[in-house]
Amino acid sequence: MAKSQIATIRVRRLASELVRFRERKRLSIKAVADATGVNEVTLRRIEARQARPQKRTLIALLDAYSVHGDEREKIVALARGAQEQGWIRPYDAELPDEYNAFIQFESEASELRKYESLFVPGLLQTEDYARAVIGGTLRAAPSSEVELRVRARMERQSILTREKPVSLRVVMDEAALRRLVGGAEVMRAQLDHLAKMSMEPHIQVQVIPFTVGVHPGMPGSFVLMNFARSAEPEIVWVDSHVGDMFLENPVEIARFTTAFDELIAQASSPAESLAMITTLRDRLGISGGTG
Repeated sequence: MAKSQIATIRVRRLASELVRFRERKRLSIKAVADATGVNEVTLRRIEARQARPQKRTLIALLDAYSVHGDEREKIVALARGAQEQGWIRPYDAELPDEYNAFIQFESEASELRKYESLFVPGLLQTEDYARAVIGGTLRAAPSSEVELRVRARMERQSILTREKPVSLRVVMDEAALRRLVGGAEVMRAQLDHLAKMSMEPHIQVQVIPFTVGVHPGMPGSFVLMNFARSAEPEIVWVDSHVGDMFLENPVEIARFTTAFDELIAQASSPAESLAMITTLRDRLGISGGTG
């Protein structure tokens, strides 16, 4: 995915927020222009997502809209394309731009709806499982890159344990549970971890059993990202061999939303899915409960 697309998504989100701030203050574009000295044409271009505001323009607008504190810091960070989560900064130069952007948007989301066909989702992976997945799929990558990606994946999981954790809804194909990634010991620990995490109130895991047959998720994995404010547009992330991409067109969003709803309908219930996970775990030799 090109850097320009990542920038376009950021501009789109920034414009949505600035419109929200102006409407919250019940100001017309003319009134804002009079108060800030920014001409109306520029303001309309910014709100139409056709231009990114310069820093001095953004500061003037935030002052006019009485945006302060954490809310202001987040908007300034969004405008400059910075990572809101400080922990990711050491990896910026070493991870692909599209992956850094994915991590940023993931950390800002209030709800994630994830379909995974072949692996346990990254946010629910153990370190050993993640290492086996990354090392096995990136065969040519040096061990240093594998470890870098493992660390990044583990630290991404902090969004599940922060004060206001992300709401995570996962649908997985049964194949993701049965493939012995890393061997029996690694897979036993992974299934045990998945069972525990699925009982957290903000996490829902459902499994599509093999008996369902063909289903809408078979073309590949994807993530639907929703943000706390309705003004911020939803994003779809698609990960594939031909390239990773963000989708933001309303028609594409609707298509993936419909697909996810169909997957939820065809999947086993959360309780039935937990029973499947623990049964497969126990068959690999684990004893005891999941509490």
